[in-house]
Order: sequence, then C-alpha cells, then structure tokens
Amino acid sequence: MAEAADTAGDREERSEFGERSRSEPHWPASIAVAVAIALQVVLPDRLDLGPRFLIPGLEAALGLALLVTRTTRRGREPSQLRVVSIGLIALINAANLVSLGYIVHDLLFPKNTAVSGRVLVYASVPVWLTNIIVFALWYWELDRGGPAVRSTDRRRAPDFLFPQMSAPGAVRGDWWPSFLDYLYVSFTNVTAFSPTDTMPLTAWAKLLMMLQSLASLLTVALVISRAVNILA
Repeated sequence: MAEAADTAGDREERSEFGERSRSEPHWPASIAVAVAIALQVVLPDRLDLGPRFLIPGLEAALGLALLVTRTTRRGREPSQLRVVSIGLIALINAANLVSLGYIVHDLLFPKNTAVSGRVLVYASVPVWLTNIIVFALWYWELDRGGPAVRSTDRRRAPDFLFPQMSAPGAVRGDWWPSFLDYLYVSFTNVTAFSPTDTMPLTAWAKLLMMLQSLASLLTVALVISRAVNILA
C-alpha cells in the first residue's frame, strides 16, 4: 500500500511539474524558423527594419543555432548558445513589431505613404503569421527553463499549465509538451486574444501572451477596417 501511495504521489508530482521529455526534437522549431524567413522576405521594403536581408539573416542564424544546440543538448546546454537563441528570438520579435508599427502608421495616415492600402493588407498576413511563430519560439524556449532543462530529472515549476498536466489520466503513457504544443498555444492566443485551454502561470508568460494578443488585435482590427474601405 505504501509503495502504491508513493507511486501515485510521484505520478501526481510529475503531472504537476511536467514529464521529463525524451530527447525533444528541434526540427519543428527549425522548420518554423525557415517559414518565418520566407514570410520576412515577401514583406515590402518599406516595412523592413534595416537592409532587406538583415532580419532573414538573423532568422537563419537562429535556425543554425537551434541545429547546433540540438547536437549538444543532452540535459546540458552551453549558456552561450542559449543566450544567442534568446537574443535572436528577441531581435526577430522586435523587427516584426516594427513592421507592425509601420503597417499601423501607414493605415492610419495613408496620405503620408507611397504603399497602397491593398499592399498593406497583404503585408499584414506575413506579419501576423510571424507573430504566431516567434511567440511559439518564446514559449518553447523559456517554459521550465527550455528544452534542455525539460529533458532532465530536475523539477522546475511550469510556466504553462497544459490540460494534460491537470488530467494525467486522459493520455496514455508519459506526456510532455513539444514545440507543436507551444505553436498551438501561440495560435489560439492570437485568434482568441486570450488563453484557451492552456493557462500562463508565471509573470513572464502572462506578459508575453498579453503582448502577443495586443499585436494580433491591432493587426486584425486595423486591417479589417482598411479592407472594408478598399472593398467599399
């Protein structure tokens, strides 16, 4: 009985803190970065931050850093690579917010720009999609210390409460969040403008989700209003 109680207690603790991931693959994150590069390339020059290929180059460096880190992450991650990954995600996020700022400005003051309203509406789509990708990278890289820490036995309080963690009996076998789960969280946050089935637990998670929802709300509200004027 005591052994069964210990097993149940350990199972409950693991469900609360999340299962240890088994060699979490990084290729989904690398594919997401490649998609973000393609989305950045199709933006008009007017909406770019700096030279044309500056941000795509940074995104390519991030993808390379993820691939290099994947070969070394076995429960231990070089601190320099983690700093580089987080720094590049921050730069890509900032560049995307600047592009959104250009779109908002040009939509509000159309007489002061040479870009047509139709082009701005089209340009908002890659900005909105990049918003989903970059925040998914944030959530994946920061939750419980990142993929490297999640692959160890170290218990760290989760930053997100996934439904599988509050109902461990609902899934078969061990479960742990992968990049696809964080991409889903990011997608639902920008479409619902609020968390859905996965709740943020820490201050940084709540702040990031607030910022993402605000960016999505600005994009959708202003673009829809401009599209109505163009079609009217």
